[in-house]
Amino acid sequence: MKGLLGVWVAVLLGAAGWIGWDASQGNQPSFSLTDQDGRTVTSDSLKGKPTLIYFGYTFCPDVCPTSLLLMETAVEQVGPDAVKNVNLVFITIDPERDTKELIKGYVSNFGTTFEGLTGTPDQIAAAARAYRVYYQKVPGKEGSPYLMDHSSIVYVLDSRGRFVTHFTHEAKAEQIAAALKKLL
Repeated sequence: MKGLLGVWVAVLLGAAGWIGWDASQGNQPSFSLTDQDGRTVTSDSLKGKPTLIYFGYTFCPDVCPTSLLLMETAVEQVGPDAVKNVNLVFITIDPERDTKELIKGYVSNFGTTFEGLTGTPDQIAAAARAYRVYYQKVPGKEGSPYLMDHSSIVYVLDSRGRFVTHFTHEAKAEQIAAALKKLL
């Protein structure tokens, strides 16, 4: 089991490193999705503020809520005005179940400024590819609903939409806050 965990961590770090390399070459991840209120949100519309992005799903029992809470806590630690100066973005990897209405209720649990994004399966796949996000549907056991196996990375982008760094759900809010302070 430890060997498998080591491989998984190496894959996650490799994917994040790949994004960093792409960014250093001038390539910026891009997407066009729909927010919880039905508006189109693109990677370009997030420019102007540093951005934290997390890919997950609303039925996730553990790492997704942990990561979104981590993002919210980090922004709060930056200071009282930080919530207005940082984009907090949740992108579903489960558009089959995660409707914009469901996402709206979900992200509201983590702060009033969180944007929850969904789209068609093809749009989600394209966004996930752009960020090198792994996800796969896993059948439920004994009649339980399916789960989504996925990478768990908080991406930090600067105000021009360029990848700066990443954190796993095991990071400390202080680490993410320190990265954000450098961008504000």
